Amino acid sequence: MFANAFSGTLGNIFSAFYVLAALYVFFSLIRQIRARESHLEAAPDISTKRFDWPEALLAGVLVLFLLLNVFTAIARPEQVPLTSQDLVANLFFVIAVVLVIASFLRLRRFDLDALGGFSRISFIRAASTGTILLFFSYPLLAIAESIVQAVFGIGSGKQEIIDLFNSSHSLEQRILVVILAVVIAPIAEEFIFRLFIYNVLKRYFGVAIAVVFNALLFAAVHTHLPSLAPLFVLGACFTLGYEWSGSILVSMTMHALFNGVQLTLLAFPQLAQQ
Repeated sequence: MFANAFSGTLGNIFSAFYVLAALYVFFSLIRQIRARESHLEAAPDISTKRFDWPEALLAGVLVLFLLLNVFTAIARPEQVPLTSQDLVANLFFVIAVVLVIASFLRLRRFDLDALGGFSRISFIRAASTGTILLFFSYPLLAIAESIVQAVFGIGSGKQEIIDLFNSSHSLEQRILVVILAVVIAPIAEEFIFRLFIYNVLKRYFGVAIAVVFNALLFAAVHTHLPSLAPLFVLGACFTLGYEWSGSILVSMTMHALFNGVQLTLLAFPQLAQQ
């Protein structure tokens, strides 16, 4: 009995330090980002090509399209189960959107490498940075989850893709889900939301508003109301990781690892219990 109480106390102490460390890490990121923005405002870099009205117009059309899909999903009278055909269609759609944006930016003579910071830091450093930032994101997600449970009395629950994975009876379908969730979605969504939409928002509204609106949009397009608050926090963490590091590879790593961990724990709940 004493051993159980002692281990429980140690667990509570560790949890408290974990939350404090997470808050410290992300407040430090925000402070460094603000200091960098103040420096750039004092001495702007005129050599860097900036987004203009054509990029704003394309981003506006894309945002309206995404919001239209959100409203359509909310207005749908009953939830339609997700199928493999839906996954394939979604796969081709997001790839097409990424190609359209990339082609448009190339025609506008933007340097995609500079925008995404693909060669700004090494892949190993980007992966390690993304892993560390994701590790410190989990307490913030847990806080958001706790608030949702306290206010609405519900948890975030499983999203459709998890249900599809669990109900799948074929290895091919499960492989498709894993590829989409862990590979395609992190690359495509980070390119669309962080590299493009976020940078357009930052150009016209500043970092703070861009982070908040981008995170709200990211959470909304997943059309899963119980997960809205945790997804908002997650989207903000992804954006802060990208803005602080200057490399989209960091947020892509965070996104891929998060999806991989969630898919594993939600699909195999016995692992989470252990």
